[in-house]
Amino acid sequence: MSRSGEAGGGAAHYLVTGGAGFIGSHLVEALAAAGHRVRVLDDFSSGSRENLAALAGEIEVVEGDVRDWEVCRRSCEGVDYVLHEAALVSVAESLEDPVATHEVNALGTLKLLRAAQEAGCRRVVYAASASAYGDTEVLPHEEGMKPRPMSPYAVAKHTGELYCRVFHDLYGLETVALRYFNVFGPRQDSSSPYSGVIARFILQLVRGEGLKIFGDGEQLRDFVPVENVVEACLLACTSARAAGEVINVGCGEATTVNRLVEMLGEIVGSQCEVTYGPPREGDIRYSVADIGRARELLGYQVKVSVEEGLRRTVGWYRAAGEGSGA
Repeated sequence: MSRSGEAGGGAAHYLVTGGAGFIGSHLVEALAAAGHRVRVLDDFSSGSRENLAALAGEIEVVEGDVRDWEVCRRSCEGVDYVLHEAALVSVAESLEDPVATHEVNALGTLKLLRAAQEAGCRRVVYAASASAYGDTEVLPHEEGMKPRPMSPYAVAKHTGELYCRVFHDLYGLETVALRYFNVFGPRQDSSSPYSGVIARFILQLVRGEGLKIFGDGEQLRDFVPVENVVEACLLACTSARAAGEVINVGCGEATTVNRLVEMLGEIVGSQCEVTYGPPREGDIRYSVADIGRARELLGYQVKVSVEEGLRRTVGWYRAAGEGSGA
């Protein structure tokens, strides 16, 4: 089947599930700016209509749930590429309600893959998770390592990866699973206790509040600015060598949480009291990406450094008026 956008670099039709969310809205913005047709599927349970407000009239929005087969089927009609970002993203929430996490992250992914296959979509790019690696001191994490998921969230996201592989191998649907590491950037929800640590820390710093670190703060993370994730996703849609693959998306750089707090304090121009608590159940101590496969198969490059990403993110929160003193 031949569709626009498959050759010659012309405009294509994209579906972004979870397109009103943090990462999804950045993808929608980039696709619309490039002149592509964009359809968003979101139930707005965590995504924000405000994230899409600037694109009103330029994109199509379908309000619905990936657990709903008819919604998935309608959303995939006429689409070339699917960027599947919709998910319940909290490890802590998955411990409280593992069934809901499985239904959205695993079963919802299965339904979307089936709908994309039946609709004749060219490729599905799936937002997988570095949580699949579990807790291992073997660093950096490379894609050939045996998965060791430690939470219902990690199990469900890894299950989605396995379904991607099956649909590629058995049904002929091109899929790419991108294992995101610790993504951060503008629009990440800073108010939720389940949001990314950087968003929470920035809000607390600009308010002059104390910070609480779970664990000793020496846990390693590969923090990756959202701009790099968007670039990887767009490359994954059309890279001929990526079909059927699992690929890490990070900066390939290890940063401790203690060092993160120092960097944010320098950027914000504010220091505050740091307290430490016991590690949270399901948390991983070491998480650092080997990004060699991303470079090789996608032509991926780290275009925005961690420090630059932090500066952009702090600037966005301040411009948005987040917290007193912002």
